[in-house]
Amino acid sequence: MKVAALFILGCLVWGGMAKPEFPESEKDPDFWKEWAQRTLKNALTLQDLNKNIAKNIILFLGDGMGVPTVTAARILKGQMSGHSGEETQLEMDKFPFVALSKTYNTNAQVPDSAGTATAYLCGVKANEGTVGVSAAAVRSQCNTTRGNEVSSILKWAKDAGKSVGIVTTTRVNHATPSAAYAHCVDRDWYSDGDMPTEALQSGCKDIARQLFENIPNIDVIMGGGRRSMYPRNTPDVEYPGDKKHNGTRKDGRNLVGVWTDSMKDKKGYYVWNRKDLLALNPNNVDYLLGLFEPGDLPYELERNKETDPSLTEMVDVAIKILKKNERGFYLLVEGGRIDHGHHEGKAKQALHEAVEMDRAITRAGLLTSIYDTLTVVTADHSHVFSFGGYTQRGNSIFGLAPMVSDIDQKPFTSILYGNGPGFKLVNGTRENVSTVDYAQNNYLAQSAVPLSMETHGGEDVAIFSKGPMAHLLHGVQEQHYIPHVMAYAACIGQNKDHCRANSGSPSLSHISPTLAFLLSVKWLLC
Repeated sequence: MKVAALFILGCLVWGGMAKPEFPESEKDPDFWKEWAQRTLKNALTLQDLNKNIAKNIILFLGDGMGVPTVTAARILKGQMSGHSGEETQLEMDKFPFVALSKTYNTNAQVPDSAGTATAYLCGVKANEGTVGVSAAAVRSQCNTTRGNEVSSILKWAKDAGKSVGIVTTTRVNHATPSAAYAHCVDRDWYSDGDMPTEALQSGCKDIARQLFENIPNIDVIMGGGRRSMYPRNTPDVEYPGDKKHNGTRKDGRNLVGVWTDSMKDKKGYYVWNRKDLLALNPNNVDYLLGLFEPGDLPYELERNKETDPSLTEMVDVAIKILKKNERGFYLLVEGGRIDHGHHEGKAKQALHEAVEMDRAITRAGLLTSIYDTLTVVTADHSHVFSFGGYTQRGNSIFGLAPMVSDIDQKPFTSILYGNGPGFKLVNGTRENVSTVDYAQNNYLAQSAVPLSMETHGGEDVAIFSKGPMAHLLHGVQEQHYIPHVMAYAACIGQNKDHCRANSGSPSLSHISPTLAFLLSVKWLLC
């Protein structure tokens, strides 16, 4: 025991004696005091709350983006720019208001993405595996659907005359986006080809079909999921020789064709690749359907830049189309593959997905104003992802801890998972990570418990907000509170009385456009 303690102490002493990797200016106490005073000065400006009516509302959802992921993505972003990383600011870090969200499902302590999506989109907590239905609905039991449907903030916005959009890096009929428009007791019923015969005979509809039928004329839809839209065995337009990408529908419907036919006189466009997307003039587009892959979009690190748009590019086009509506818009943006990277134990993929979503947040900020746009960034749940090990300032976020284990005398990476596919024994002991390329894109970070897929985490997640009524997202809140705040700010759904009573009131419109512009510039520069 004493030997182990001395070993650890020696490692820490050695680390402390190493040359500090930080700027010389940080040695001066005035550096930190002046920084704090600037922050305080900015904080004091927040005493004049923005109580404007939100013309536009945007929700950025980082699927699986727990607080450790946010922190690690911040460091990665800085290191990608040649900095040590810890002092870097993500765009979401600049938002003035931060809260915590309690993510449990009605029947689950550690939630899934379907029940959570129902909470932050429909304002009602639900059972895991179900979308757009209350907790009275039972997963996979079709006959519990009817009468238990709950509507989403996307529908509230559409009913109020706003334009609405969905942008995701997953399939457009995946758990997160589907809760915006579907009412389904099983998140896996992507097409009718994925449904049991009994459910079809009982009248339940697959999620892809509900995308086009439940809320007519969703203005912008972008993501993956082509194979759920076409009849079974229909070759994919991009991968015609690969049968695994063929259509899956049993009912013979060509949902893309039906959508295209309905848009002939409505300035509606269907695109399936980046080139065609970026060739569009948003001023001439009122409706857009973009399906860029048969399933989910590829990871950002593996994206084919000729055929697949980035999340930032999709958000750019979406906002330019939606903002033409003088009544404003609602936009749901999902960085969905953060979650997939973590499930696969591929931390590098997950963190680069988070950085890309932050770029998209930056782009959205440039295209909108905090004067009339409420922007919220949050996650549905966390993961059992962590990083630690007394790493020094500027240590690569994907690098080794500056010590070896005092139990097996082997090195370990700073990033680890509580469970997942990274568990590996070599000759009965933990693999020596110094013998493998732990910096490669698809390296499986070591995990404590072997699982084929890493699991979600159950801790609270952050809510970042800016714009009208952003201050209402404060403290520790239930996840289903989020859409109620967004609706209140925008005067949609059930939250309208205060808008009629205060129409034209200085309390709701006290910030001038000029000041709004200056505030927007401030947030970009801070």
